[in-house]
Amino acid sequence: MAYVSHLKCSKCNTEYDLSKYPLLCTTPNCNARIDVFYNYSNLQEVLSKKILSKRPLSVWSYFELLPVSNRKNIVSLGEGGTPLLRSERLAKVLGVRELYIKDETRNPTWSFKDRPMTVGVSKAKEQGTDTLASASSGNAAAALAAYCARAGFTCFCFVPDIAPMGKIAQLILYGAKVVRLRGLHKGDDPTVKLLREACATYGWTPCPSFGPFNPYQAEGPKTLAYEIIQQLDWTVPDVAYVQVGAGGLLGGQWRGFTDFLTLDLVKQRPRMLAVQATGCPPLVRAFETNQDPFKITPCESPKSVAEGLCDPFPWDGDLALTAVRESKGTAIAVSDESILKAQDLLAKYEGIFAEPTGVTGLAGLIDQLESGAQDPSETILIEATGGGLKDQDIVIERISAPPVIDPDLAQLQAALDLQK
Repeated sequence: MAYVSHLKCSKCNTEYDLSKYPLLCTTPNCNARIDVFYNYSNLQEVLSKKILSKRPLSVWSYFELLPVSNRKNIVSLGEGGTPLLRSERLAKVLGVRELYIKDETRNPTWSFKDRPMTVGVSKAKEQGTDTLASASSGNAAAALAAYCARAGFTCFCFVPDIAPMGKIAQLILYGAKVVRLRGLHKGDDPTVKLLREACATYGWTPCPSFGPFNPYQAEGPKTLAYEIIQQLDWTVPDVAYVQVGAGGLLGGQWRGFTDFLTLDLVKQRPRMLAVQATGCPPLVRAFETNQDPFKITPCESPKSVAEGLCDPFPWDGDLALTAVRESKGTAIAVSDESILKAQDLLAKYEGIFAEPTGVTGLAGLIDQLESGAQDPSETILIEATGGGLKDQDIVIERISAPPVIDPDLAQLQAALDLQK
C-alpha cells in the first residue's frame, strides 16, 4: 500500500499496523470500521488531471488511491468505466434542466457491488487468503462469488430468505456455497450474525459490503465519484441522490469526492441526498432525530420491494450520516409505489432496466421535485445501481402477458388496435 499512510478505527481511533492486514477493530465493544488514510502530498506527485485523463476509465485506473500494494494481485473482470448518461427525455418529463444517470448496471455482475468486491478479493489475494465469506441480500454476494471464481477462491454466502431467487441463482452458478437464513424481521440481521461466528470459527475472511467487517472492500465505491468527476470534465454535480441500505455506497462516494477535493482536482463537493425505503429507514430516522452516527437505532421489521436496501442496521451509517450532514444534504424515505414508478420511468424514458433497489435514488428525486424541495435548475445526479434482470418477479407481477396470435395482419390489427 505505497500511498496508504495509516489505518485507524473510525470510532475509537486505535491505529493498526499496515503490514498486519487488520479486518476488525480489536478494541473491546467497539466493532467499528477501520478506515484507510492516504498520503495526499505524495499522491499529488503522481496523480494529476493530465495523468488520469490518459488512463481508460475503470476501478483500477485509480490504483494509487486503493489499498493494494502490487498490481499483480489485482483480480478484475473489467469493472467500472460505466456510462454517465445525460438525460433528455426523463429530464423533460421531470422538468429539470440537467440530469445525469450513472449506469452501474453495466458492471460485470450488473451492479455497483463489483467495485468493492474487486478490491476486497484483490487484497485477500495479496495477503494469501483464499476463502472468503459474505452476508448479503444478493448483489454483494453475487459480486464476491464472481471475483472468487475468477481468482480460484472458495466463497461462502449467507443471504436472507427474502432474497430473490434470480440473485441467488447467479451466485450459485459462480460456484458459491450458499445458505438462506430466517429472522430478518426480528430487527437483527441473521446473515451478519452467522458471518461473524463462522469466520471466527473456521478462519474465513469476511468480505461483505460493510466496512466494519472488511475495510479494504469499502474503498471500492470511491471510484464511482472519481469517474463521475472525470466524465463531467472535472466538475461535480450540485446534488447526488443515492440509495442507502448499509450506507457504504453514499459514504464511499463522499470519500471519493473528498479525495479529489483534497488533491485539488475539483473545487467543491456535491450535496448528498440519502434515500431509503419507508419500510426500512434507519438512517432517515437517525438524521431526523439527530442520532449519534455510531448509535443508529436499527429497523425492527424491514420490508420493501427494494429488498437490497433492507439492512436492519446501516453498518456504514456513521460514514453516510456524516456525509449527509457535512454536505448540507438531507435524508428521505420513499414508498414502494414511488420506487416502482421510478423503475417504470427510467426504463420507459431512458432505456435503463434497473431493479427496484437500483432506482430508489430516482424515487427520492421525484419526491423532492414534487414537494418543491429540489431546485430544478441544479445539475442533478442519480445512479442506477443494479440491473433489472436480478429481480424480474417484481416486474412480471405488474405486467400483462402480450397477446398470442397467428401470423395474420387482421389479427395483429385487432390485437393492437391498429389503424390502416
